[in-house]
Amino acid sequence: MHPTRKRRLLLIVALLAAAALATTLIALALQRNVAYLYTPSEVLKGEAGGHARFRLGGMVAAGSFKRASGTLEAHFAVDDGDARLPVVYTGILPDLFREKQAVIATGRMQGDTFVADEVLAKHDETYMPKEVADKMGAAHKKHGVQDDTGMPAVGQ
Repeated sequence: MHPTRKRRLLLIVALLAAAALATTLIALALQRNVAYLYTPSEVLKGEAGGHARFRLGGMVAAGSFKRASGTLEAHFAVDDGDARLPVVYTGILPDLFREKQAVIATGRMQGDTFVADEVLAKHDETYMPKEVADKMGAAHKKHGVQDDTGMPAVGQ
């Protein structure tokens, strides 16, 4: 093989190896930062499985919100119509956070309680995050529950 061709071939192989290494590192970094969305019933069924950190979506259950006196620790339950999961969050909750409203909390399970690092609330009276609405709708279709608007009934 001619020395010029050999040099070009080595350069191409080195570039391909560098591209493969960069792609692998990017994929690993993205995989670690992915937070999957689960509903309380999916979490209780064990579908969240080995995910150390994930998002929990549903509605804040009526009558479940309590704040520890003198602290920023909030306790509430997230409901998807089929199951409830207790949540603990330490921090300032969004202004629009309230009972019977859609919420997505990011965090991890600790025993039977979801410990949230971040809580996101809906932004107006008609909004529910699409992922939460889809998962809750699928759960209610399974049970045949709908309200008078044709939308899946939540919290029944």
